[in-house]
Parts: sequence; C-alpha cells; structure tokens
Amino acid sequence: MTELEPRRVLDHVVDSIGGARRDGQEQMVDAVYEALVDEGHLMVEAGTGTGKSFGYLIPAMVWAAQSDQRAIISTATLALQRQIMQQDAPAVADALREIYGAHVNVALLKGWNNYACLRKVDGGYPEEDALLSRAEGEFGATATGEEVVRARQWALTSETGDRDDLVPGVSDRAWQQISIQKRECIGESCPLRHECFPVRARAMADEADIVVTNHSLLGIQASGTPVLPESHAYIVDEAHDLVDRVTTQLTRSLAGYDLRSIARLLRQAGLDDEGLPDAAEELSDVLADIGEGRIVKLREELSDVVARILGKIQAAGEAVSAMGGGNEEQNAAKQVLRSRLGEMSEMCSEVLGDAVQLGTRVLWASEFNDSYTLYFAPLDVSASIADNLFENTPVVLTSATLQVGGSFDAVANRVGFTFPSQGEWSGLDVGSPFDPAKQGILYVAEHLNPPGRDGYGDQHLSEIVELIRASGGGALCLFTSRVGAERAAEYVREALDVPVLVQGEDQLPTLLEEFAADPSASLFGTISLWQGVDVPGRTCRLVIIDRIPFPRPDDPLIQARNEAATRDGRNAFMSVSATQAALLLAQGAGRLLRRTTDRGVVAVLDSRLRTRRYGSFLLASLPKMWPTTDREVVLGALERLSSDI
Repeated sequence: MTELEPRRVLDHVVDSIGGARRDGQEQMVDAVYEALVDEGHLMVEAGTGTGKSFGYLIPAMVWAAQSDQRAIISTATLALQRQIMQQDAPAVADALREIYGAHVNVALLKGWNNYACLRKVDGGYPEEDALLSRAEGEFGATATGEEVVRARQWALTSETGDRDDLVPGVSDRAWQQISIQKRECIGESCPLRHECFPVRARAMADEADIVVTNHSLLGIQASGTPVLPESHAYIVDEAHDLVDRVTTQLTRSLAGYDLRSIARLLRQAGLDDEGLPDAAEELSDVLADIGEGRIVKLREELSDVVARILGKIQAAGEAVSAMGGGNEEQNAAKQVLRSRLGEMSEMCSEVLGDAVQLGTRVLWASEFNDSYTLYFAPLDVSASIADNLFENTPVVLTSATLQVGGSFDAVANRVGFTFPSQGEWSGLDVGSPFDPAKQGILYVAEHLNPPGRDGYGDQHLSEIVELIRASGGGALCLFTSRVGAERAAEYVREALDVPVLVQGEDQLPTLLEEFAADPSASLFGTISLWQGVDVPGRTCRLVIIDRIPFPRPDDPLIQARNEAATRDGRNAFMSVSATQAALLLAQGAGRLLRRTTDRGVVAVLDSRLRTRRYGSFLLASLPKMWPTTDREVVLGALERLSSDI
C-alpha cells in the first residue's frame, strides 16, 4: 500500500465538513502519528475548539490501515462516544477510502451489562423481586415494573441491545432486570448465544481496526481481567478522568442487602441459605457501631463477622458446586450464584488479608438511608494501569485539561507513565484556537469571606443574584454540594423573575436542552455539570463556581493518599487535594468558551483563589482569560452581553 499521509487525510476531512485549518489540530495529528509509529507515550493537552477527536482519530486510523494493527480509543462520556461513532470516525473512514482506497473498520464495545440479555428478557434467569417483572397482576402495577415491560419489548426488536439506544431510558433498577454481568452469563450453554447482543458486539470488536470503548472497561482490563480485544495502542480521550474511573471500577463493596439477595437466590434454587440473613444483620450492626468513615485497623468484631460471612459463603459455594445441571434454568441459576458468591468471597478474603495494614488498600464504611456498606478500594491504580494496559504499548492521553500548575508531571505520575517499565514519555500543549484573554473574563470575588465549614452565607447568595441579574440569566452555576446548589437556586428564584433549572428536578439531558434553548434560563448543579457540558453560544455567557472544588478532607481515599504522600516526602495538600481541585476547576471554567465567537465571564466566588499561596498554582491550570477582582467591571460587562441577545 502507498504510504498514507495523516495531514492529507486531515485536509480532506476538513474540506468535506466545511471546516477551517487549525494549527493545534495539525500539530496534534503529527505528534499522535509519530507516537504510534515510534511506540512512545504522549500526553496532549488540546484546548476546547482544537478538534481533538480528529486530532487522534486521523493518525490512529491511518496508522491502523498502514500497520494492520488495532488501536483502542477510550472516552469517559457517552456523548463523545456517540460523536465518534456517528460523525467523526465515518468522516475519516470516508476520506481514507476516497484518497487511498483503504478500509478501516470501527466498532463500539461497552461493558457486558450495557447490553440487554435476551435470555433474561425471556425470563431465563432468576429474579430477585417479582414486583419488577410485572406491570400488572396480583402485585399491582409499579412504575419500575412498567419500565421493565417497556425495556423488554424494546429488547425484542432492537438491533443492538445497547442501553443507550433505549429512548426514553429506564432506571438502573429496571435495567438490571434485563441485563447481566459477564460473570453471570452461562456462555456456550445459552441457546440464544448466536443472537446475544454483547457476544455480537465483542465479535465485531475482535474484527475491528479501531475499537471505541469507555474508561470503565479500561478499569476492568487494568484489574487483570481481559475484557477487550488485543490492542497494539491505546488512545485515551478525557484522560483527566481516567484514574478516578479506574479506581471506581476496582472498588469492591459488601452490604447486608448483598447477603440477603444471595440468600434469596439460594432458596429459589432449593438450597439452604446458610444463615446469610443473620450474617447480614450482624454486619449491619457492627458497621453501625463503627460508624461512617475510614477503617485504618480492623476491629476484632468486624474481622470476626467478615470471617463468619466468608465461611458461610464458602459453604454456600460448595452446595452450589454440587447442584445438578439438568436444564438451562438450573445452569443459569448456578452461574449467577457462583459469580456472586465468588465476588463476595474474594472481597472477604482481601479484607481479612494484610492490604489495609500495609496501606495498599483503603477500607471504609458508608451509611445511606440507615443502611451501611463496607467499601474496599486500591490506594493507587498507577501500577494496575501501567502493568496491565500501557506496558510495551504506545499510549496517547489527551484532554482539554491535563496540565496541573503548568506541568504534565502530576497526571503522568497518576497513570504510571513515570514507571521505569514505561520508557520515555512527552507532553505537548497544542493550545486552542480561542483567545481567552479577549473572549472571557475571569472574575474572582476577592471581597467575599472565604467559605467556611458550613458553606457560605447571604453575602455569597446576593453575589450570585447580582451576577445573574446583570447577565439576564444565561448562567451555568457549578456547586461542590447538592445542598449548596439547591439553596442558591431557591434564593435566586425568590429574588429574580428568570427561569431557574436545578439538577435533580428532571433528567440531566432534558435540563441541558431547556437551558440551551432559553437564553434567559440558568442551570444549577453539582459535579456532573463540571465536566462534559457543551452549550456553545450566548445561552451560556456566565459560569459561576461557588468555591474551589477541594475534595472532602474526610474522604477515606483522600486521607489515605495524603498519608502516602507524606510518607514519600511530598506535600500532601499540594500533591493530592490541590492537584485534584486544579483539574476539576479547569474543567468547570472550560464550560464557558465552546466556540471562537463565545463571550462571557467565569466568576469564582472563593476569595482563596487570590489570597492563599496555592491560588497561583490553581490559576496556572485555568484558561488564560482576562483576570479581575473588580465587581463593577464584571457587572457592566455582563449587562452589555445581555443587551446583545
């Protein structure tokens, strides 16, 4: 095949979509292609508007066509996955075919339980709650039951079985009734194997040159469980979120509900429940006595109850192994039980091991609605990522926010790039076509008192009102707590006659549509609004950030990471809390400028950004907008923006 040129493909794609040349995008295409060819590690910070999806898709697809090797592309959000699969990848594939006659096959692969299980839809797996399986009958109709019926009807006609193709969606509880975990699948024994949605998706991925997936599957792969096809390169978009997603994926949990659920399944299978309901009560009582928070040392009463649970689980496992496999229903029940008992056994064994004492794992209890759950998480996932994903494989990480305090080092450490086994890595900032200093104002309300333990007072709320009044709405208001968002939204509703939308009052996609459609509306919310929200134009002309998003000091993982940093001789606050805050703060501020024509204000109502020594570190991670602490200048600018609408 003639040597393929990424720049030529880029020119063709840009021309085909009526786009404009972007220096940063061209620079990124060259750097990513070089990293793939030279089998190196690269981090690319590509500001909003760079067109970074083409910046890595074009070199990846050219490299795959040229080398006959597979690249896996991972994203953190469904919106970006959808954009790649429906728009960007097809445009690049068309360009490759038209210029060179090359064919590159792209497939989407998600976790097993993101697809409907046809056998479960047909009632071929045990159900834990009959109310969820009926929309009517002797139990009466329930909202969840109606969702289940609708989801089952959809699954029988769907081409993909992909949950994201079910519109409108259903609750997690309803989806659980038509999906299963990979470990619970009966595999080759299933009579519907040839029609199975996840099997078909995996088969397509096995044949693809480019596989688009998500960070959660990377997390499973990083645990040492192979769920992805063999890959010769990884490209991770929205890479600022990778470590947290992998950590979440590798976190185990155990609650009384889990034990009672297993007991019900055992009884349904005609087996003894081994006293697991009593053990569930024991666990709940012990955790309630310990209370919420990190468990640094295993108390005797906790280790005793975990050991008893482990013994009961092992006894149940032996009974399940002795079960007959005379029919498909028995096989399905047996597989589900073996899977869940195996997971519980692994967690109990690990909790009773020395990982907590050694500091490699973090153990804590959490309470919700008077019910306690025991959590067990890795302190540091860099080794898992480096050893099970990135070793001997070229890797490209990209995001609009990868530098912390002006350096790539913090993120490189978190993903294991600095391990000797990883070889050389480099960081590249390709900038943005935006001119933040001319398009945006960064306002820090230095006159406000710093937030205290109880949040902030009426002074801060009045500031929010005056900013929104001046802008005539059009505000995306980002808070570090749900209570803070709800309180501020109610305050604004009482003070101003403008539409106020609040996260939690409707589905987030619906709220975003309403916000984008009404220039006078303002949207209040928490963490999920800080990242991934893309509302270009004058609709979002003001971003209000209530406070620096430091992690909670009582967060068990943060506590453990602080201690580890201190042991290593590092500044715990700067290397853990300030680093995490800088990444999230940059993401929040990045919601303002989404096009070269956007104008607006980012208002941070936390004076510490100007008055504390760490403020300069955080400011170095933000877009270089025109800075000011002058309230009257900002209100005047917002009034002028409002009058232009």
